[in-house]
Amino acid sequence: MSGWNVNASSFVPNANARPFVPGQPYAPPAPAEPAEDWEAQADPSPVPPPVVEEAPAPLVAPVETPAPAAEPPKKEPTPDDDGIAPLAKKFQRTVYVDDGTHKEHINMVFVGHVDAGKSTIGGQLMFLTGMVDKRTLEKYEREAKEKGRESWYLSWCMDTNDEEREKGKTVEVGRAYFETEKRHFTILDAPGHKSFVPNMIAGATQADLAVLVISARRGEFETGFDRGGQTREHSMLVKTAGVKHLVILVNKMDDPTVKWEEERFREIEGKLTPYLRKLGFNPKTDITYIPCSGLTGSFLKDRPSATEGNWYSGPCFIEFIDCLLPSFKRDFDGPVRCIVVEKYSEMGTVIIGKMESGCVQKGDTLVVMPNKQVVQVLQIWADDVETDRVVAGDNIKFKLKGIEEAELQGGFIICSPDSLAKTGKVFDAEVLVLEHKSIIASGYSCVLHIQSAVEEVSVRGVIATIDKKTGEKKRAKFVKQDEKCIMRLESPEPFVLEPFKEFPYLGRFTLRDEGKTIAIGKVLKVVE
Repeated sequence: MSGWNVNASSFVPNANARPFVPGQPYAPPAPAEPAEDWEAQADPSPVPPPVVEEAPAPLVAPVETPAPAAEPPKKEPTPDDDGIAPLAKKFQRTVYVDDGTHKEHINMVFVGHVDAGKSTIGGQLMFLTGMVDKRTLEKYEREAKEKGRESWYLSWCMDTNDEEREKGKTVEVGRAYFETEKRHFTILDAPGHKSFVPNMIAGATQADLAVLVISARRGEFETGFDRGGQTREHSMLVKTAGVKHLVILVNKMDDPTVKWEEERFREIEGKLTPYLRKLGFNPKTDITYIPCSGLTGSFLKDRPSATEGNWYSGPCFIEFIDCLLPSFKRDFDGPVRCIVVEKYSEMGTVIIGKMESGCVQKGDTLVVMPNKQVVQVLQIWADDVETDRVVAGDNIKFKLKGIEEAELQGGFIICSPDSLAKTGKVFDAEVLVLEHKSIIASGYSCVLHIQSAVEEVSVRGVIATIDKKTGEKKRAKFVKQDEKCIMRLESPEPFVLEPFKEFPYLGRFTLRDEGKTIAIGKVLKVVE
């Protein structure tokens, strides 16, 4: 028996060694299956097999000469082979499990002008769904009173650092979650201030549903919507990030200047709808208006007394997102695509991100693009709860082995080894210029936001302009505001991008310059 030890020690560096040790004595029956597997997967790393091959050969059959028979079982334990084979089985199992235990996971981002009440509504939702207890809230209320910030105490559930609490402005994307009977929701509280739009874009790329918070207070809605306010820019950015449903919460309806007037609600609806229709939202199916008050909680979970807003007969906010919101299609069986949003180091490299497709289990071997680094998943958390498996649509944290924190950046994609994401630095894209004073021609450079990656790009050349009504293409050297065109863009470093029709979430982007969003677009083809 001591001979087997030799075998074990040679497998130590190999992550997949464990399953194969007991299989050693049964060399004759084993070769048939793995041999097929081996041919099917053409990408194994050929280094481990030869090393292991020689030691066991005499052990398996010392008298006869079954060198070839001993070889296929040794080819079997390649890391790739083992990493991919269970993946296929696991995908089928995922779909089966989803019928019962897995609640549908929805990420919703709160966007809107600064001081519209996004964090307050987030805090109120957490209180109403029991994620924050009354004692904690009372503590926040006392602390807020001491600082003379009485009405801000609910927003402190979302704004956790001192700077945000001091100024009453969200800077980073706050995260929290709550559950209803049918669904699991993650709240992403995006900053409303125009200096922090890049942070807001990172939040919007993780969202399935956007909640646009509008302040009904006289003067506040107008500032947010008319004169360079963030209401317009945010609604356009969530549309570019691929959010299909927009819930518009008309907040501060209890304000003395409004007093739950239906007229004010209709006025806001009348001004917003034409703009949202222009962005591509369908007012009948994609947009829902709900009046509410974040401070009192009216129409968030329960209806207020009959005197307040009795003209509104629609659903409350939680009722709408739980029961009336259509389900989102998730690609559980597709290749793994997980977008890295943030990373930090804590007893190993930890990434925060969102699963866009596929399914990952503890111990899986994956590849980080565009570095092409092979990593292993040691631990998995979904919304801060440790778990063994996550599927498309989940907000996740992975602890990874095989990569340093410094080698990772936001916007990297974690893929399954059998299907890597495309990378490129020159690509053709269809671009719609939203606002830009002068013309855009070859040589113009700006910043590109694609999912949570930020890249500097320059225009190599404008190929053609597209007539918005007829779709007719004309050769052109430059493009100006409100025009649609096809242009070739290039960046100094390769990054992950896919043609829009193959993976929509890796093919949409926004172009920004001098703190303003100037254009939106989609990738048509990756040139090099």
